[in-house]
Amino acid sequence: MARLTKKQKEANSKIDKNKLYSLEEASALVKEITNVKFDASIDLAVRLGVDPRKANQMVRGVVTLPHGTGKDVKVLALVTPDKEAEAKEAGADFVGLDEYLEKIKGGWTDVDVIITMPSVMGKLGPLGRVLGPRGLMPNPKTGTVTMDVAKAVSEVKAGKIDFKVDKTGIVHAAIGKASFSADKIAGNAKELLDTLVRMKPAAAKGVYMKSVYLSSTMSPSVQLDPKAVS
Repeated sequence: MARLTKKQKEANSKIDKNKLYSLEEASALVKEITNVKFDASIDLAVRLGVDPRKANQMVRGVVTLPHGTGKDVKVLALVTPDKEAEAKEAGADFVGLDEYLEKIKGGWTDVDVIITMPSVMGKLGPLGRVLGPRGLMPNPKTGTVTMDVAKAVSEVKAGKIDFKVDKTGIVHAAIGKASFSADKIAGNAKELLDTLVRMKPAAAKGVYMKSVYLSSTMSPSVQLDPKAVS
């Protein structure tokens, strides 16, 4: 087992492992114990009482974080020429079609989100093995396959993220940066948690929100009281 550094020991000593924290307390604590020189990502991990192998218990959706992600999201708009101007005006970093499809075929994936139109999806099919593992494949359910390209680009730039329960029943999401105020971290976390509560599948039985942890890239996790946030 790796030995803890002095900073890690100090951070661990500030967390009461027997306590379930409120969202406000956890946000302030994670911010306090994230003692690094770069702007660390703040992450939320929520274990849900669902069986993700069953289609009627799959939890997947999108949420617009009220305070943004704190990250400059790089957007590629794969669109036909008549949609290029509106994608550029909305703030897309890369706009085009065939030349970018060729670049992706060659292994280029230096973007965070790809937005496209229904008529272009057929061309993306063969690129599934490049885009799929990186979570870049556009999907109508997350609003990244749409005719309203400008709206989709603007929303992603403003802090819209998508989330999906993994095979162990956990939703992981980056909800901000350590430079955010504790209020903004709590506000973004609450927006995601409220969205998850609204999306509870009818087929899910028993306790839905089993555990909630808040952490940063470089901090230990702080456990929240699921009852206080659900």
